Parts: sequence; structure tokens; C-alpha cells
Amino acid sequence: MKSDRIILGIDPGTTIMGYGLVHKRNNSLELITLGVIHLAKYDNHALKLKKIFERVLALIDEYKPDEVALEAPFYGKNVQSMLKLGRAQGVAMAAALFRDVPIFEYSPKKIKQSITGNGNASKEQVAAMLKSILTIKEIPKQLDATDGLAAAVCHYFQKGAVSNKSGYSGWNSFLKDNPDRVG
Repeated sequence: MKSDRIILGIDPGTTIMGYGLVHKRNNSLELITLGVIHLAKYDNHALKLKKIFERVLALIDEYKPDEVALEAPFYGKNVQSMLKLGRAQGVAMAAALFRDVPIFEYSPKKIKQSITGNGNASKEQVAAMLKSILTIKEIPKQLDATDGLAAAVCHYFQKGAVSNKSGYSGWNSFLKDNPDRVG
């Protein structure tokens, strides 16, 4: 991987979607920005998905990330919530692929393990560790922002350990490795 790159991390959600951008220069990591996209004000799920697509495209166009790291949905008991979360992740992935930015997925446990050393860490523990790693002055109130940032930092920590199989440079490569997701 090149020594100078920008990574966009995304924590997909249909109420609040968190994101964070980091700049890797040689062996150092700098915070560019982090924040949330508020989606609760939209009562139509399709409109929320459209807003996710538009906002992720806007982030990509503004910051020109080299890679996008996403938190993969975890398996929960509520099937409807999982479906909505999966759609949000898919739309964020589509925006990155639309701009030909490679995508990488990490499980919540992998992200927590990478940041704190504990795969069962709380959102607060992840945020506190990110504050230390990136010398963030103040942790945002919405921890979805630090969750998005955590995906980016996790990807940075993976460095050469990331196999090419988990990164996609376009729809064709994604579909080739995920034929079961075509329906």
C-alpha cells in the first residue's frame, strides 16, 4: 500500500450514520474530520438511502479518499433492522464503487479489537482510545462519528494484512466475489 493515503471510515445507519477520515503519511496517522449524517428527520426509508448515497458521494468528492472502510452489519435478532442496516451499508458501498474507490469491510468485533485490543469494548472505550491515538481534543456527543472513524483507523492498522479479496475496485470485482448477494 502506498505510504500517503486518505481513508474514509463509515458506520452505516438509517437514523445516524457516522463517518471519519484519516490521512496516512508514511507511518503517521492524522485526523482529517469526523461527523454524522442525521437521517431521522426523513420518514421515508428510500429517501434516507438516497441521502446516504448523496452524502457519501459528497464526502468522496470533497476529500478524495483512496479507500473506504465500512463496518459490516452484525447479526441481530430484529430482521427488519438488519435489512435496513444492510441497505444503508449497500448504498454507502455503491457510492464508493460509483467513484471507483476500493471498499473494505470489517466486523464490529474486528474494529473494536483493532482499536482497543478488546473485541467486546464499549463505544465509549473505542472513542477514548481514538482520542488518544489521534489526539482528538473533544470526543463528539454522537459516538456514531467515532465508530465511523474507528473503521478507518482499523483499516490503517490492517496495513499489508488486508488481502486483496476484501477490497473491491468496482462493481464487477465485488459481484465476482459475492455472487450470493445478486438477487
